Amino acid sequence: MRYLTHYLSLAATCITLISPFCLSVASANTAISFDDSLDSIKLPLPSSENNSGICSSDITTAITNTIDRPELNQGKWAILVQSLGGTNIYSLNPDSYMVPASNMKLLVTAAALQAFNPDNQINSTSIGDWIKVTNLNSDNAYANTLLSYLGGSQSVQQALTSLGVDTNGYRLRDGSGLSHHNLATPRTLVATLRAMYHGRGHEVFLASLPVAGISGTLKNRLQQTTAQGTVRAKTGTLRGVKALSGYLDHPQYGTLVFSIITNQPINQPSVPIVQGIDDIVLQLSKLTTCQ
Repeated sequence: MRYLTHYLSLAATCITLISPFCLSVASANTAISFDDSLDSIKLPLPSSENNSGICSSDITTAITNTIDRPELNQGKWAILVQSLGGTNIYSLNPDSYMVPASNMKLLVTAAALQAFNPDNQINSTSIGDWIKVTNLNSDNAYANTLLSYLGGSQSVQQALTSLGVDTNGYRLRDGSGLSHHNLATPRTLVATLRAMYHGRGHEVFLASLPVAGISGTLKNRLQQTTAQGTVRAKTGTLRGVKALSGYLDHPQYGTLVFSIITNQPINQPSVPIVQGIDDIVLQLSKLTTCQ
């Protein structure tokens, strides 16, 4: 009954909004379990988990060793890690256009919080709660409806421009990230995350992101590691696409902002790729100055 009510609610929203994106709500809803299934399964502990730190001068070597594994080096990686203030910690192809899967939801939800009060409602649900479902559960139907409510891609562009984000760094085709025609650079995603940390609606935005080992699509990842409870990030999963972008609370470096995206052959096994991303996050969590 709960799922029927949810579906009827989305249908009513589409009738009200009269948007072309509504045509994809039903199909997006059926795709949720497929496209985000690997975000929620319980994975083995990442292979790099140990108690030793990684000197900042060695982080490039550590990450290179990870992405050069035979099961990970068949595609392209794009990564950017910065401090909240914008200091580069690590970068690899940060301006490359990548298929980001559900990381597109970060742009749509950030834009919505610039355009609307979180207490505004979509079909009797507050926008704040709508955004939490969109990011925490990676709900594709909610994301597409939110984009429709915003008024489409031009409204997203205007809202992100008001945040100071360079809108040349993405191509938006839907709100969910299901389309392989969506594109984004790690730099644009990191810029959005940095702007939203203290920006309008930041409380709702931060609360909507899954927490490693605790909630949402990260509940079963990075458990019993140094990253559990310290990483708040949005997952992204499609065939051949894996992504993770968000924040890492670091004891020495403060809050780090990161975006990790890889586009691999569609027949590449997914679990090793997700484990590779988690290994990179763990390496970042173990950074130390080593003076």
